[in-house]
Amino acid sequence: MSNLNLSVAVGDYDHVRDLMSGRVRAEGIDITPIHVPVEEMFFRFTKFQEWDVSEMSFAKAISLVSQADPWLVLVPVFPSRAFRHSSIYVRKDRNIQTPADLAGKKVGVPEWAQTAAIYSRGMLAHEYGVDLNSIDWHQAGVNDAGRREKVALQLPPGLRYTPMPHTSLSEMLLNGTLDAALSARPPGAFVNHPELVERLIPNYREVEMAYWQKTQIFPIMHVMAIKREVYEKNRWIATNLLKGFEEAKTRSLHRAADITASSYPLPWVADYAAQSQAIMGDDFWPYGIQGNRSTLEAFSQYAWEQGITTRHIKLEEIFVKEVQDSVKV
Repeated sequence: MSNLNLSVAVGDYDHVRDLMSGRVRAEGIDITPIHVPVEEMFFRFTKFQEWDVSEMSFAKAISLVSQADPWLVLVPVFPSRAFRHSSIYVRKDRNIQTPADLAGKKVGVPEWAQTAAIYSRGMLAHEYGVDLNSIDWHQAGVNDAGRREKVALQLPPGLRYTPMPHTSLSEMLLNGTLDAALSARPPGAFVNHPELVERLIPNYREVEMAYWQKTQIFPIMHVMAIKREVYEKNRWIATNLLKGFEEAKTRSLHRAADITASSYPLPWVADYAAQSQAIMGDDFWPYGIQGNRSTLEAFSQYAWEQGITTRHIKLEEIFVKEVQDSVKV
């Protein structure tokens, strides 16, 4: 029998490259790799479902999965993760010194349902005691006008949220409409005008390490999604894809830890890998549910509190059941 051919859209990350190139095989599957910028990837998969399997914004994915009869299913493969203490940008003239000072301010987001912004707002509420309803929220593209929400929202009662389709976060930061912005991508206002806009937490790496040690949350940005009709015809592909992605990631982590010859054009890569293992364990980029339970439970709670999901979705509902257990010999 011939293998099943699947089109798979995912970023050209080192930790997926061996699977996409064929050096690692997902048993029974031939992969046609698709590499496009993530914003384009998410737009095309969400709007047109152009591929069989796609990397997906975790926020968009969990929002869709929480709805009745979702057209996609998820496997616990997480191509992109990032702490987001670095993603809070403030005007220097607004006397915002701590996260608590954002209460009562005008704050922008690229989308309410952007994954990074969900984590940032969850952190503000749960770690710093900020009442999200005390903030006047504005939504706009980071640097371009016209960006809109891609999923339906059920915003909490009392939340003030204003779409601003004719402008951008950068423009509003520069003209003073906004006091601050939450954005995974550094706004042009910060990049080009550091005299006006700065990071609220400049020592973010130190703060993020303390946050991890306290919460065991390593924010998951992206997840792998399968079109439901593809999955329903061949339910075995979920586990086989997970195993293939896992093997590719393991090989990538071994390359990062190899001090003999660096696989990455960065000094001290092996040292950074060793430091990460010392802080977060041998597999500091885990897939699956168990190794990510703290992060997944926090994100599910944040998404429900902030009106991204239609209900407080349980972890066992987020991912297909075939990947939630494994054979024991």
